[in-house]
Amino acid sequence: MTSHRLVLLRHAKAEHTDAVVDHARPLAIPGRRQATAVGGALAASGHAPDHVLCSSALRTRQTWDLVRLALTAAGAPEAPADVSDDLYDAGTGDLLDLVRSVPEDVRTLLVVGHEPTVSHVAAALAGPGSDEAVTARVRVGVPTAAWSVLEIDGPWQQTAPGGARLTGLHVPD
Repeated sequence: MTSHRLVLLRHAKAEHTDAVVDHARPLAIPGRRQATAVGGALAASGHAPDHVLCSSALRTRQTWDLVRLALTAAGAPEAPADVSDDLYDAGTGDLLDLVRSVPEDVRTLLVVGHEPTVSHVAAALAGPGSDEAVTARVRVGVPTAAWSVLEIDGPWQQTAPGGARLTGLHVPD
C-alpha cells in the first residue's frame, strides 16, 4: 500500500500592522527565527518535503523561503513549490481538494498555510491510530510556526476525513 506523509505548517509570526493589507503582511523578526527553526526541525526529523503547496500571502511565502533555506543547508534536496492564491482563503474542503490533486510520486507534501484551516484539516483527517492528545490540541487551533504530521495510506486522490493518522504536532518554543 502506498504511504504518504502530509505536513501542515502554519506560517510563522507576522507583523500586525494597519499599514498594509492582510495578504501583504510580512514576517516579524521572531517569525523569521521560527521559520528557520522549522526548516532545521523538518530536516532533523526526516520530514523534508518533496513537494510544497504554499499560500500566496507574503508571510507564507517568506516562511517557506526560510524553511527551504534551512532544509537545503541541512542537506535536503530542494522541493518544488506551488504558490497558490487558492490557499490564502482556503477552507477545509478547498485544502483537501488541493491535496487530492498532488501527483502520486510525491511522498511528503508540505502545506504552508493559515489558521484556522491548517488545524481544521489536521483534525478532520485524524482517524484511527491518531495520537489522541495531538488530535485534541489541533482541534483548538495551533500557534504560528506549528506543524502537524499526518500519515496517509493510499493515494492522495482518496484523502478523506478520518482517513489519516495524526502522529505529531511540533510547536515552536
